[in-house]
Amino acid sequence: MSRGTRTYRLELWHDGLKKHRVIRSNDAAIVERKARLQAHDWAEKWAMTQGREASRQERTQKKEHQESQKALAAERTAEAEAALEALENILAHTLGVSKVIDWESLKDRTDFPEPAPTLEPASKAPPAEPDPKRYKPDITFLDRFLSSRRERKIADAARRYESARLAWQKQMKRRAEDQRNREKQLDADVLEWKRSRDAFLSGQADSNAAVDQQREAYEARDPGAILDYCDLVLSNSEYPEWMPKEWDLDYNPENGILIVEYSLPSLDQIPRMSEVRYVQSRDDFAEKVLPDAQLRTLYDAVAYQIVLRTVHELLEADTVAALEAVVFNGRVTSVDPRTGHETTACILSLQAPRREFLAINLAHVAPKACFKALKGVGSSKLHSLTPMAPILQMRRDDGRFVSAREVANTLDDSVNLAAMDWEEFEHLVRELFEREFTTSGGEVKVTQTSRDGGVDAIAFDPDPIRGGKIVIQAKRYTNTVGVAAVRDLYGTVMNEGATKGILVTTSDYGPDAYAFAKDKPLTLLNGANLLHLLGKHGIRAKIDIHEARRLMGL
Repeated sequence: MSRGTRTYRLELWHDGLKKHRVIRSNDAAIVERKARLQAHDWAEKWAMTQGREASRQERTQKKEHQESQKALAAERTAEAEAALEALENILAHTLGVSKVIDWESLKDRTDFPEPAPTLEPASKAPPAEPDPKRYKPDITFLDRFLSSRRERKIADAARRYESARLAWQKQMKRRAEDQRNREKQLDADVLEWKRSRDAFLSGQADSNAAVDQQREAYEARDPGAILDYCDLVLSNSEYPEWMPKEWDLDYNPENGILIVEYSLPSLDQIPRMSEVRYVQSRDDFAEKVLPDAQLRTLYDAVAYQIVLRTVHELLEADTVAALEAVVFNGRVTSVDPRTGHETTACILSLQAPRREFLAINLAHVAPKACFKALKGVGSSKLHSLTPMAPILQMRRDDGRFVSAREVANTLDDSVNLAAMDWEEFEHLVRELFEREFTTSGGEVKVTQTSRDGGVDAIAFDPDPIRGGKIVIQAKRYTNTVGVAAVRDLYGTVMNEGATKGILVTTSDYGPDAYAFAKDKPLTLLNGANLLHLLGKHGIRAKIDIHEARRLMGL
Protein backbone atom coordinates (compact mmCIF):
# COMPACT_ATOMS: atom_id res chain seq x y z
CA MET A 1 0.00 0.00 0.00
CA SER A 2 1.36 3.39 -0.95
CA ARG A 3 -0.14 6.74 0.10
CA GLY A 4 -3.34 5.04 1.13
CA THR A 5 -3.63 2.98 -2.14
CA ARG A 6 -3.36 -0.87 -2.01
CA THR A 7 -0.87 -2.31 -4.54
CA TYR A 8 -0.66 -5.97 -5.49
CA ARG A 9 2.69 -7.49 -6.45
CA LEU A 10 3.57 -10.95 -7.89
CA GLU A 11 7.08 -12.14 -8.76
CA LEU A 12 7.47 -14.90 -11.40
CA TRP A 13 10.48 -17.12 -12.32
CA HIS A 14 11.11 -19.74 -15.03
CA ASP A 15 14.33 -21.64 -14.31
CA GLY A 16 14.45 -23.38 -17.70
CA LEU A 17 14.19 -20.13 -19.70
CA LYS A 18 16.03 -18.21 -17.01
CA LYS A 19 13.25 -15.60 -17.03
CA HIS A 20 12.13 -13.31 -14.21
CA ARG A 21 9.26 -10.77 -14.02
CA VAL A 22 7.53 -8.70 -11.34
CA ILE A 23 3.85 -7.86 -11.95
CA ARG A 24 2.27 -4.94 -10.03
CA SER A 25 -1.23 -3.53 -10.07
CA ASN A 26 -3.81 -1.91 -7.84
CA ASP A 27 -6.22 -4.62 -8.99
CA ALA A 28 -5.55 -8.19 -7.81
CA ALA A 29 -7.53 -9.66 -10.71
CA ILE A 30 -5.32 -7.85 -13.21
CA VAL A 31 -2.19 -9.21 -11.51
CA GLU A 32 -3.60 -12.73 -11.61
CA ARG A 33 -4.61 -12.44 -15.31
CA LYS A 34 -1.19 -11.10 -16.33
CA ALA A 35 0.50 -13.86 -14.38
CA ARG A 36 -1.55 -16.55 -16.19
CA LEU A 37 -0.78 -15.01 -19.56
CA GLN A 38 2.93 -14.82 -18.74
CA ALA A 39 3.00 -18.41 -17.50
CA HIS A 40 1.24 -19.62 -20.66
CA ASP A 41 3.69 -17.69 -22.86
CA TRP A 42 6.67 -19.08 -21.04
CA ALA A 43 5.24 -22.62 -21.24
CA GLU A 44 4.88 -22.38 -25.03
CA LYS A 45 8.40 -21.04 -25.39
CA TRP A 46 9.75 -23.77 -23.12
CA ALA A 47 7.96 -26.48 -25.12
CA MET A 48 9.44 -25.14 -28.35
CA THR A 49 12.87 -25.01 -26.76
CA GLN A 50 12.52 -28.59 -25.51
CA GLY A 51 11.35 -29.75 -28.93
CA ARG A 52 14.34 -28.16 -30.64
CA GLU A 53 16.62 -29.74 -28.00
CA ALA A 54 15.02 -33.17 -28.43
CA SER A 55 15.40 -32.91 -32.19
CA ARG A 56 19.01 -31.86 -31.80
CA GLN A 57 19.69 -34.75 -29.40
CA GLU A 58 17.96 -37.18 -31.77
CA ARG A 59 20.13 -36.00 -34.67
CA THR A 60 23.22 -36.26 -32.48
CA GLN A 61 22.30 -39.74 -31.30
CA LYS A 62 21.58 -40.88 -34.85
CA LYS A 63 24.92 -39.57 -36.02
CA GLU A 64 26.72 -41.18 -33.11
CA HIS A 65 24.94 -44.50 -33.86
CA GLN A 66 25.94 -44.33 -37.50
CA GLU A 67 29.54 -43.55 -36.61
CA SER A 68 29.54 -46.42 -34.13
CA GLN A 69 28.17 -48.83 -36.74
CA LYS A 70 30.75 -47.67 -39.26
CA ALA A 71 33.50 -48.26 -36.69
CA LEU A 72 32.06 -51.71 -35.94
CA ALA A 73 32.01 -52.54 -39.65
CA ALA A 74 35.64 -51.43 -39.95
CA GLU A 75 36.54 -53.54 -36.92
CA ARG A 76 34.83 -56.63 -38.33
CA THR A 77 36.52 -56.03 -41.66
CA ALA A 78 39.90 -55.85 -39.93
CA GLU A 79 39.13 -59.10 -38.09
CA ALA A 80 38.12 -60.80 -41.34
CA GLU A 81 41.26 -59.61 -43.09
CA ALA A 82 43.38 -60.80 -40.14
CA ALA A 83 41.69 -64.22 -40.22
CA LEU A 84 42.36 -64.60 -43.94
CA GLU A 85 45.95 -63.41 -43.51
CA ALA A 86 46.44 -65.95 -40.71
CA LEU A 87 45.28 -68.71 -43.07
CA GLU A 88 47.77 -67.63 -45.69
CA ASN A 89 50.55 -67.71 -43.06
CA ILE A 90 49.76 -70.95 -41.23
CA LEU A 91 53.15 -72.37 -42.15
CA ALA A 92 55.13 -69.15 -41.70
CA HIS A 93 53.59 -68.64 -38.24
CA THR A 94 55.48 -71.60 -36.79
CA LEU A 95 58.86 -71.01 -38.43
CA GLY A 96 61.50 -69.59 -36.12
CA VAL A 97 59.53 -70.65 -33.03
CA SER A 98 61.04 -73.55 -31.12
CA LYS A 99 58.68 -76.46 -30.61
CA VAL A 100 61.01 -78.35 -28.28
CA ILE A 101 59.11 -79.26 -25.12
CA ASP A 102 60.31 -77.33 -22.07
CA TRP A 103 59.96 -80.01 -19.42
CA GLU A 104 60.34 -77.59 -16.55
CA SER A 105 57.38 -75.56 -17.80
CA LEU A 106 55.22 -78.67 -17.42
CA LYS A 107 55.91 -78.81 -13.71
CA ASP A 108 53.60 -77.29 -11.16
CA ARG A 109 55.46 -74.55 -9.28
CA THR A 110 52.47 -72.89 -7.68
CA ASP A 111 52.45 -72.19 -3.97
CA PHE A 112 49.84 -73.71 -1.71
CA PRO A 113 46.93 -71.32 -2.24
CA GLU A 114 45.50 -71.29 1.29
CA PRO A 115 47.15 -68.89 3.78
CA ALA A 116 48.11 -70.29 7.16
CA PRO A 117 45.43 -69.78 9.82
CA THR A 118 46.08 -67.00 12.33
CA LEU A 119 44.58 -66.14 15.69
CA GLU A 120 41.96 -63.49 15.22
CA PRO A 121 41.99 -60.72 17.83
CA ALA A 122 39.24 -60.62 20.42
CA SER A 123 36.13 -58.82 19.23
CA LYS A 124 36.20 -56.32 22.11
CA ALA A 125 38.85 -54.73 24.28
CA PRO A 126 39.09 -56.18 27.81
CA PRO A 127 36.97 -54.34 30.40
CA ALA A 128 38.79 -52.11 32.80
CA GLU A 129 39.14 -53.23 36.37
CA PRO A 130 36.72 -51.31 38.65
CA ASP A 131 38.34 -48.23 40.24
CA PRO A 132 37.74 -48.08 44.01
CA LYS A 133 37.72 -44.31 43.81
CA ARG A 134 34.47 -44.44 41.82
CA TYR A 135 32.80 -46.28 44.70
CA LYS A 136 33.69 -43.89 47.54
CA PRO A 137 30.66 -43.10 49.74
CA ASP A 138 29.13 -39.65 49.47
CA ILE A 139 29.68 -38.40 53.03
CA THR A 140 27.71 -35.24 53.74
CA PHE A 141 28.16 -32.75 56.51
CA LEU A 142 25.38 -34.42 58.44
CA ASP A 143 26.97 -37.89 58.03
CA ARG A 144 29.97 -36.72 59.98
CA PHE A 145 27.84 -36.35 63.06
CA LEU A 146 25.64 -39.43 62.50
CA SER A 147 28.02 -42.37 62.63
CA SER A 148 25.41 -45.05 61.88
CA ARG A 149 24.37 -43.29 58.72
CA ARG A 150 27.98 -42.78 57.70
CA GLU A 151 28.78 -46.48 58.30
CA ARG A 152 25.82 -47.56 56.18
CA LYS A 153 27.02 -45.44 53.29
CA ILE A 154 30.55 -46.79 53.66
CA ALA A 155 29.28 -50.42 53.75
CA ASP A 156 26.98 -49.84 50.78
CA ALA A 157 29.85 -48.38 48.73
CA ALA A 158 32.03 -51.35 49.65
CA ARG A 159 29.30 -53.79 48.54
CA ARG A 160 28.86 -52.02 45.20
CA TYR A 161 32.61 -52.07 44.60
CA GLU A 162 32.86 -55.77 45.49
CA SER A 163 29.91 -56.60 43.20
CA ALA A 164 31.48 -54.70 40.32
CA ARG A 165 34.82 -56.38 40.99
CA LEU A 166 33.25 -59.88 40.98
CA ALA A 167 31.43 -59.10 37.72
CA TRP A 168 34.73 -57.93 36.22
CA GLN A 169 36.50 -61.10 37.36
CA LYS A 170 33.78 -63.23 35.71
CA GLN A 171 34.16 -61.30 32.49
CA MET A 172 37.91 -61.77 32.54
CA LYS A 173 37.47 -65.47 33.25
CA ARG A 174 35.11 -65.79 30.28
CA ARG A 175 37.58 -63.91 28.09
CA ALA A 176 40.40 -66.20 29.20
CA GLU A 177 38.27 -69.26 28.44
CA ASP A 178 37.31 -67.81 25.05
CA GLN A 179 40.98 -67.15 24.35
CA ARG A 180 41.86 -70.74 25.21
CA ASN A 181 39.06 -72.03 22.96
CA ARG A 182 40.20 -69.82 20.10
CA GLU A 183 43.79 -70.99 20.55
CA LYS A 184 42.58 -74.59 20.63
CA GLN A 185 40.58 -74.01 17.44
CA LEU A 186 43.62 -72.36 15.90
CA ASP A 187 45.73 -75.43 16.69
CA ALA A 188 43.10 -77.62 14.98
CA ASP A 189 42.91 -75.27 11.99
CA VAL A 190 46.71 -75.18 11.67
CA LEU A 191 46.85 -78.98 11.84
CA GLU A 192 44.21 -79.29 9.11
CA TRP A 193 45.96 -76.63 7.05
CA LYS A 194 49.26 -78.48 7.33
CA ARG A 195 47.56 -81.70 6.24
CA SER A 196 46.05 -79.97 3.22
CA ARG A 197 49.34 -78.27 2.42
CA ASP A 198 51.30 -81.52 2.74
CA ALA A 199 48.77 -83.32 0.52
CA PHE A 200 49.02 -80.49 -2.02
CA LEU A 201 52.82 -80.54 -1.97
CA SER A 202 52.89 -84.34 -2.13
CA GLY A 203 50.58 -84.35 -5.14
CA GLN A 204 52.63 -81.58 -6.70
CA ALA A 205 55.84 -83.53 -6.10
CA ASP A 206 54.29 -86.69 -7.58
CA SER A 207 53.12 -84.75 -10.62
CA ASN A 208 56.53 -83.15 -11.10
CA ALA A 209 58.24 -86.51 -10.58
CA ALA A 210 56.00 -87.94 -13.30
CA VAL A 211 57.21 -85.18 -15.62
CA ASP A 212 60.82 -86.14 -14.84
CA GLN A 213 59.97 -89.79 -15.48
CA GLN A 214 58.32 -88.82 -18.74
CA ARG A 215 61.40 -86.82 -19.78
CA GLU A 216 63.75 -89.68 -18.85
CA ALA A 217 61.58 -92.15 -20.76
CA TYR A 218 61.61 -89.88 -23.80
CA GLU A 219 65.37 -89.40 -23.65
CA ALA A 220 65.69 -93.20 -23.40
CA ARG A 221 63.57 -93.32 -26.59
CA ASP A 222 60.83 -95.38 -24.98
CA PRO A 223 58.14 -95.85 -27.69
CA GLY A 224 55.28 -94.84 -25.43
CA ALA A 225 57.15 -91.75 -24.27
CA ILE A 226 57.95 -90.83 -27.89
CA LEU A 227 54.23 -90.89 -28.68
CA ASP A 228 53.41 -88.84 -25.61
CA TYR A 229 56.09 -86.30 -26.49
CA CYS A 230 54.81 -85.93 -30.04
CA ASP A 231 51.29 -85.46 -28.71
CA LEU A 232 52.56 -82.65 -26.46
CA VAL A 233 54.23 -80.99 -29.43
CA LEU A 234 51.02 -81.00 -31.46
CA SER A 235 48.98 -79.86 -28.46
CA ASN A 236 51.24 -76.82 -28.08
CA SER A 237 50.75 -75.83 -31.71
CA GLU A 238 48.59 -72.71 -31.96
CA TYR A 239 45.81 -72.71 -34.52
CA PRO A 240 42.58 -70.68 -34.88
CA GLU A 241 39.80 -71.80 -32.54
CA TRP A 242 37.66 -73.17 -35.38
CA MET A 243 40.33 -75.72 -36.35
CA PRO A 244 39.49 -79.32 -35.30
CA LYS A 245 42.88 -79.91 -33.56
CA GLU A 246 42.34 -83.68 -33.41
CA TRP A 247 44.84 -86.39 -34.26
CA ASP A 248 45.88 -89.94 -33.55
CA LEU A 249 49.49 -91.12 -33.40
CA ASP A 250 51.31 -94.40 -33.88
CA TYR A 251 55.06 -95.01 -33.64
CA ASN A 252 57.08 -97.96 -34.85
CA PRO A 253 60.38 -98.07 -32.92
CA GLU A 254 61.84 -100.62 -35.32
CA ASN A 255 61.95 -98.21 -38.27
CA GLY A 256 61.43 -94.88 -36.44
CA ILE A 257 58.31 -93.99 -38.44
CA LEU A 258 55.63 -91.86 -36.78
CA ILE A 259 52.17 -92.01 -38.35
CA VAL A 260 49.91 -89.00 -37.79
CA GLU A 261 46.20 -89.36 -38.53
CA TYR A 262 45.28 -85.68 -38.58
CA SER A 263 41.81 -84.11 -38.81
CA LEU A 264 41.79 -81.34 -41.40
CA PRO A 265 39.00 -78.73 -41.49
CA SER A 266 36.17 -79.16 -43.94
CA LEU A 267 35.50 -76.57 -46.64
CA ASP A 268 32.58 -75.02 -44.75
CA GLN A 269 34.79 -74.43 -41.67
CA ILE A 270 37.13 -72.09 -43.55
CA PRO A 271 36.37 -68.40 -42.82
CA ARG A 272 35.37 -66.74 -46.07
CA MET A 273 34.19 -63.26 -45.05
CA SER A 274 36.45 -60.57 -46.52
CA GLU A 275 34.69 -57.29 -45.81
CA VAL A 276 31.83 -55.80 -43.79
CA ARG A 277 30.16 -52.54 -44.86
CA TYR A 278 27.60 -50.47 -42.99
CA VAL A 279 24.56 -49.58 -45.13
CA GLN A 280 23.28 -46.34 -43.65
CA SER A 281 20.00 -46.29 -45.61
CA ARG A 282 18.73 -49.46 -43.94
CA ASP A 283 20.84 -49.34 -40.79
CA ASP A 284 22.28 -52.79 -41.42
CA PHE A 285 25.52 -54.54 -42.34
CA ALA A 286 26.41 -56.06 -45.70
CA GLU A 287 28.99 -58.85 -45.69
CA LYS A 288 31.24 -59.58 -48.62
CA VAL A 289 32.60 -63.14 -48.88
CA LEU A 290 35.26 -64.80 -50.99
CA PRO A 291 34.04 -66.18 -54.32
CA ASP A 292 33.70 -69.97 -54.37
CA ALA A 293 36.72 -70.38 -56.65
CA GLN A 294 38.93 -68.27 -54.36
CA LEU A 295 37.65 -70.14 -51.30
CA ARG A 296 38.53 -73.51 -52.84
CA THR A 297 42.01 -72.26 -53.71
CA LEU A 298 42.45 -71.00 -50.16
CA TYR A 299 41.29 -74.35 -48.76
CA ASP A 300 43.89 -76.28 -50.73
CA ALA A 301 46.62 -73.86 -49.64
CA VAL A 302 45.59 -74.26 -45.99
CA ALA A 303 45.66 -78.07 -46.21
CA TYR A 304 49.14 -78.16 -47.77
CA GLN A 305 50.45 -75.73 -45.15
CA ILE A 306 49.04 -77.81 -42.28
CA VAL A 307 50.82 -80.90 -43.61
CA LEU A 308 54.22 -79.20 -43.84
CA ARG A 309 53.75 -77.36 -40.54
CA THR A 310 52.84 -80.54 -38.63
CA VAL A 311 55.81 -82.49 -39.99
CA HIS A 312 58.12 -79.53 -39.32
CA GLU A 313 56.99 -79.14 -35.71
CA LEU A 314 57.40 -82.85 -34.96
CA LEU A 315 60.86 -83.20 -36.49
CA GLU A 316 62.12 -79.85 -35.18
CA ALA A 317 61.06 -80.75 -31.64
CA ASP A 318 62.53 -84.28 -31.76
CA THR A 319 65.73 -83.67 -29.80
CA VAL A 320 66.60 -87.37 -29.48
CA ALA A 321 66.18 -88.00 -33.22
CA ALA A 322 63.73 -90.85 -32.60
CA LEU A 323 61.73 -90.01 -35.73
CA GLU A 324 63.32 -91.23 -38.94
CA ALA A 325 60.25 -90.23 -40.91
CA VAL A 326 56.79 -88.78 -40.35
CA VAL A 327 53.75 -90.03 -42.25
CA PHE A 328 50.91 -87.51 -42.34
CA ASN A 329 47.46 -88.75 -43.28
CA GLY A 330 45.00 -85.85 -43.56
CA ARG A 331 41.41 -86.85 -43.01
CA VAL A 332 38.29 -84.68 -43.36
CA THR A 333 34.90 -85.27 -41.77
CA SER A 334 32.07 -83.72 -43.73
CA VAL A 335 28.53 -84.34 -44.90
CA ASP A 336 28.36 -86.18 -48.22
CA PRO A 337 25.97 -84.12 -50.40
CA ARG A 338 24.98 -87.26 -52.28
CA THR A 339 23.75 -89.18 -49.22
CA GLY A 340 23.35 -86.49 -46.55
CA HIS A 341 25.39 -88.66 -44.17
CA GLU A 342 28.55 -87.68 -42.35
CA THR A 343 31.64 -89.32 -43.77
CA THR A 344 35.37 -89.26 -43.06
CA ALA A 345 37.91 -89.59 -45.86
CA CYS A 346 41.68 -89.39 -46.16
CA ILE A 347 42.31 -86.73 -48.83
CA LEU A 348 46.11 -86.54 -48.76
CA SER A 349 49.08 -88.49 -47.47
CA LEU A 350 52.78 -87.68 -47.15
CA GLN A 351 55.80 -89.62 -45.95
CA ALA A 352 58.58 -87.16 -45.06
CA PRO A 353 62.04 -88.63 -44.31
CA ARG A 354 63.81 -86.75 -41.53
CA ARG A 355 67.02 -85.83 -43.33
CA GLU A 356 65.32 -84.82 -46.58
CA PHE A 357 62.65 -82.72 -44.88
CA LEU A 358 64.99 -80.86 -42.52
CA ALA A 359 67.09 -79.82 -45.50
CA ILE A 360 64.15 -77.84 -46.93
CA ASN A 361 63.95 -74.07 -46.38
CA LEU A 362 60.26 -73.83 -45.56
CA ALA A 363 60.35 -70.03 -45.41
CA HIS A 364 60.59 -69.83 -49.19
CA VAL A 365 58.72 -72.87 -50.51
CA ALA A 366 55.42 -73.06 -52.34
CA PRO A 367 53.51 -75.50 -50.05
CA LYS A 368 51.81 -77.47 -52.83
CA ALA A 369 55.01 -77.77 -54.88
CA CYS A 370 56.94 -78.85 -51.77
CA PHE A 371 54.28 -81.46 -50.98
CA LYS A 372 54.50 -82.87 -54.50
CA ALA A 373 58.32 -82.85 -54.45
CA LEU A 374 58.21 -84.99 -51.30
CA LYS A 375 56.10 -87.52 -53.25
CA GLY A 376 52.92 -86.65 -51.34
CA VAL A 377 49.72 -88.15 -52.71
CA GLY A 378 46.42 -86.35 -52.98
CA SER A 379 43.88 -85.11 -55.47
CA SER A 380 44.84 -82.10 -57.56
CA LYS A 381 41.79 -80.44 -55.99
CA LEU A 382 41.83 -81.20 -52.30
CA HIS A 383 38.58 -79.30 -51.77
CA SER A 384 36.81 -82.03 -53.73
CA LEU A 385 37.51 -84.33 -50.74
CA THR A 386 38.38 -87.22 -53.04
CA PRO A 387 39.25 -90.25 -50.84
CA MET A 388 42.56 -91.99 -51.33
CA ALA A 389 44.59 -94.73 -49.67
CA PRO A 390 47.16 -93.49 -47.12
CA ILE A 391 50.82 -94.24 -47.73
CA LEU A 392 50.94 -95.99 -44.34
CA GLN A 393 48.10 -96.71 -41.93
CA MET A 394 48.11 -96.96 -38.16
CA ARG A 395 48.70 -100.44 -36.84
CA ARG A 396 46.60 -102.00 -34.12
CA ASP A 397 48.86 -104.98 -33.58
CA ASP A 398 51.05 -105.32 -30.52
CA GLY A 399 53.39 -108.24 -29.85
CA ARG A 400 52.14 -108.38 -26.29
CA PHE A 401 48.55 -109.14 -27.31
CA VAL A 402 47.33 -112.71 -26.80
CA SER A 403 44.14 -114.55 -27.66
CA ALA A 404 41.28 -113.73 -25.36
CA ARG A 405 39.35 -116.32 -23.36
CA GLU A 406 35.64 -116.08 -22.61
CA VAL A 407 35.09 -116.14 -18.87
CA ALA A 408 31.85 -114.27 -18.20
CA ASN A 409 29.57 -117.09 -19.39
CA THR A 410 31.04 -119.40 -16.70
CA LEU A 411 30.07 -117.09 -13.82
CA ASP A 412 27.08 -117.11 -11.51
CA ASP A 413 26.20 -115.91 -8.01
CA SER A 414 28.37 -118.63 -6.47
CA VAL A 415 31.64 -117.48 -8.08
CA ASN A 416 33.75 -115.36 -5.74
CA LEU A 417 35.81 -113.00 -7.90
CA ALA A 418 38.22 -112.34 -5.02
CA ALA A 419 39.21 -116.04 -5.01
CA MET A 420 39.24 -116.83 -8.74
CA ASP A 421 42.44 -117.52 -10.70
CA TRP A 422 44.25 -114.23 -11.30
CA GLU A 423 44.69 -114.95 -15.02
CA GLU A 424 41.00 -115.78 -15.36
CA PHE A 425 40.24 -112.50 -13.57
CA GLU A 426 42.31 -110.50 -16.09
CA HIS A 427 40.44 -112.11 -18.99
CA LEU A 428 37.13 -111.35 -17.25
CA VAL A 429 38.07 -107.68 -16.98
CA ARG A 430 39.08 -107.64 -20.65
CA GLU A 431 35.74 -109.19 -21.64
CA LEU A 432 33.82 -106.75 -19.44
CA PHE A 433 35.43 -103.69 -21.00
CA GLU A 434 35.07 -105.19 -24.46
CA ARG A 435 31.31 -105.23 -23.90
CA GLU A 436 31.49 -101.68 -22.53
CA PHE A 437 33.37 -100.29 -25.55
CA THR A 438 31.70 -102.39 -28.26
CA THR A 439 28.74 -100.02 -28.55
CA SER A 440 31.07 -97.19 -29.67
CA GLY A 441 33.13 -99.32 -32.04
CA GLY A 442 35.98 -99.78 -29.58
CA GLU A 443 38.37 -102.68 -29.23
CA VAL A 444 39.96 -104.29 -26.15
CA LYS A 445 42.93 -106.66 -26.22
CA VAL A 446 44.50 -108.57 -23.33
CA THR A 447 48.29 -108.69 -23.02
CA GLN A 448 50.57 -111.54 -22.07
CA THR A 449 50.39 -112.44 -18.40
CA SER A 450 53.54 -111.26 -16.72
CA ARG A 451 52.48 -110.66 -13.08
CA ASP A 452 54.86 -107.70 -13.07
CA GLY A 453 52.31 -104.96 -12.59
CA GLY A 454 52.46 -103.97 -16.25
CA VAL A 455 49.68 -103.63 -18.81
CA ASP A 456 46.91 -106.23 -18.52
CA ALA A 457 44.72 -104.94 -21.34
CA ILE A 458 44.61 -102.10 -23.84
CA ALA A 459 41.43 -100.51 -25.16
CA PHE A 460 41.20 -98.50 -28.36
CA ASP A 461 38.24 -96.13 -28.16
CA PRO A 462 37.55 -94.33 -31.47
CA ASP A 463 35.46 -91.59 -29.85
CA PRO A 464 37.10 -88.29 -30.95
CA ILE A 465 36.47 -86.58 -27.60
CA ARG A 466 36.86 -89.14 -24.83
CA GLY A 467 38.58 -91.87 -26.81
CA GLY A 468 42.12 -92.92 -27.59
CA LYS A 469 44.38 -95.55 -26.12
CA ILE A 470 43.32 -96.70 -22.64
CA VAL A 471 45.47 -98.83 -20.33
CA ILE A 472 43.54 -101.28 -18.13
CA GLN A 473 45.07 -103.09 -15.16
CA ALA A 474 43.32 -105.77 -13.09
CA LYS A 475 44.24 -106.46 -9.45
CA ARG A 476 42.52 -109.43 -7.84
CA TYR A 477 43.33 -108.36 -4.28
CA THR A 478 41.96 -109.24 -0.87
CA ASN A 479 43.75 -106.33 0.79
CA THR A 480 43.40 -102.59 0.31
CA VAL A 481 45.21 -101.35 -2.79
CA GLY A 482 47.87 -98.81 -1.87
CA VAL A 483 49.18 -95.78 -3.67
CA ALA A 484 52.13 -97.74 -5.16
CA ALA A 485 49.84 -99.62 -7.56
CA VAL A 486 48.21 -96.36 -8.66
CA ARG A 487 51.63 -94.75 -9.22
CA ASP A 488 52.62 -97.77 -11.34
CA LEU A 489 49.47 -97.35 -13.42
CA TYR A 490 50.20 -93.66 -13.97
CA GLY A 491 53.75 -94.46 -15.06
CA THR A 492 52.42 -97.08 -17.47
CA VAL A 493 49.92 -94.60 -18.92
CA MET A 494 52.78 -92.16 -19.52
CA ASN A 495 55.06 -94.80 -21.03
CA GLU A 496 52.33 -96.19 -23.29
CA GLY A 497 51.35 -92.75 -24.53
CA ALA A 498 47.79 -93.54 -23.46
CA THR A 499 45.05 -91.02 -22.84
CA LYS A 500 43.72 -92.74 -19.72
CA GLY A 501 44.35 -95.52 -17.21
CA ILE A 502 41.79 -97.75 -15.45
CA LEU A 503 42.62 -99.83 -12.38
CA VAL A 504 40.14 -102.56 -11.41
CA THR A 505 40.30 -104.47 -8.13
CA THR A 506 38.12 -106.83 -6.13
CA SER A 507 38.93 -104.97 -2.90
CA ASP A 508 39.13 -101.19 -2.35
CA TYR A 509 41.69 -98.37 -2.37
CA GLY A 510 43.30 -96.47 0.44
CA PRO A 511 42.83 -92.70 0.82
CA ASP A 512 46.37 -92.09 -0.42
CA ALA A 513 45.54 -93.96 -3.62
CA TYR A 514 42.44 -91.85 -4.25
CA ALA A 515 44.38 -88.67 -3.43
CA PHE A 516 47.11 -89.53 -5.95
CA ALA A 517 44.59 -90.33 -8.71
CA LYS A 518 42.80 -87.01 -8.25
CA ASP A 519 43.22 -84.62 -11.20
CA LYS A 520 45.03 -87.32 -13.22
CA PRO A 521 43.68 -89.30 -16.20
CA LEU A 522 43.09 -92.30 -13.92
CA THR A 523 39.91 -94.16 -12.93
CA LEU A 524 39.87 -96.41 -9.87
CA LEU A 525 37.15 -99.10 -9.82
CA ASN A 526 36.73 -100.98 -6.54
CA GLY A 527 34.86 -104.22 -5.91
CA ALA A 528 31.47 -102.52 -5.68
CA ASN A 529 32.08 -100.65 -8.94
CA LEU A 530 33.16 -103.90 -10.61
CA LEU A 531 30.00 -105.77 -9.53
CA HIS A 532 27.85 -102.86 -10.74
CA LEU A 533 29.56 -102.84 -14.14
CA LEU A 534 29.21 -106.62 -14.43
CA GLY A 535 25.53 -106.38 -13.55
CA LYS A 536 25.07 -103.70 -16.22
CA HIS A 537 26.14 -106.29 -18.81
CA GLY A 538 24.16 -109.16 -17.29
CA ILE A 539 27.14 -110.90 -15.65
CA ARG A 540 26.43 -112.34 -12.19
CA ALA A 541 29.11 -112.93 -9.56
CA LYS A 542 30.00 -112.04 -5.99
CA ILE A 543 32.94 -110.69 -4.02
CA ASP A 544 33.55 -112.12 -0.56
CA ILE A 545 36.92 -110.96 0.78
CA HIS A 546 36.71 -112.99 4.02
CA GLU A 547 35.93 -116.20 2.14
CA ALA A 548 38.77 -115.55 -0.30
CA ARG A 549 41.25 -114.99 2.51
CA ARG A 550 40.13 -118.21 4.20
CA LEU A 551 40.46 -120.20 0.95
CA MET A 552 43.93 -118.74 0.34
CA GLY A 553 45.00 -119.45 3.89
CA LEU A 554 45.55 -115.77 4.67
